[in-house]
Amino acid sequence: MRVLVTGAAGNIGAAVCRCLAASGMRISALVLNAEQAARVEHAGRTVIGDAGDPAAVAEAIAGGVDAVVHLAALRSPELGTPVEVFGGNTRATFVVLEEACRRGARRAVIASSYSILGLRFSPHTLHPAYFPIDEALPLQVEDPYSLSKQVDEATAAMMHRRYGTDIVALRLPYTVGWPELEAMARTCRADPAAMAADSWSYLHADDAAEAVRLALTRPVAGFHPVFLAAPRTMDPRPTAELIAAHHPGAEVRRAVAGHDTPIDTSRIERLLGFHATRLLDIPPL
Repeated sequence: MRVLVTGAAGNIGAAVCRCLAASGMRISALVLNAEQAARVEHAGRTVIGDAGDPAAVAEAIAGGVDAVVHLAALRSPELGTPVEVFGGNTRATFVVLEEACRRGARRAVIASSYSILGLRFSPHTLHPAYFPIDEALPLQVEDPYSLSKQVDEATAAMMHRRYGTDIVALRLPYTVGWPELEAMARTCRADPAAMAADSWSYLHADDAAEAVRLALTRPVAGFHPVFLAAPRTMDPRPTAELIAAHHPGAEVRRAVAGHDTPIDTSRIERLLGFHATRLLDIPPL
């Protein structure tokens, strides 16, 4: 399989390239600058350019691709002006999918985000309508990054209808490597409110890469937005206690046992057979 990976030098992108190369896939990488290009490994070809530039994307997929993994984005509303974050992210997603799908890519995976819910970056304190969180939960978007993810998913759905490309949108939670996860777990242990907007959820970058591999290779038809997360939270307190303390108005539709994540991951489990396996070691209080 010939795969274009955008954002290949990033934390998740590097893990994806490593995972896909180990599976025998041929990778073309698209990165923003020479500094990022120097960090790319496992790609047979690396192109420097903006994912929102049709010419750069066309060069990256010259010779054809079977699939595309779109990870390039400003990952926070704090990394640019509202126009730069919303406009840059949504343009890049449209351009990458348009260029790849109309040239014959039959499968695509895009990085959506848990932040699509609107909780993480809102200027106000928000609470989910209910737990466990699932794909039907009403969105409460109040910031340009979360809005860009909402539009990205709408773009992916349109591309499936227009070109027939099957697309999975991974609604990633806090997704990094071990040092960052361990540091955040220490912060959360000291103050669980620090991760309340994230529902104390996380995912190791290598698990995200495995989800991408499955989304490229498992039988999938249509457009599918899916949540994924490690099966346990990064907080030592019982999840039910955390919900009651930090989201007291939220309806609990199904009891969340022990330290289980309050995110329902059953859809991605059914669709791809994905289960996160890299878990933090969280000692009790």
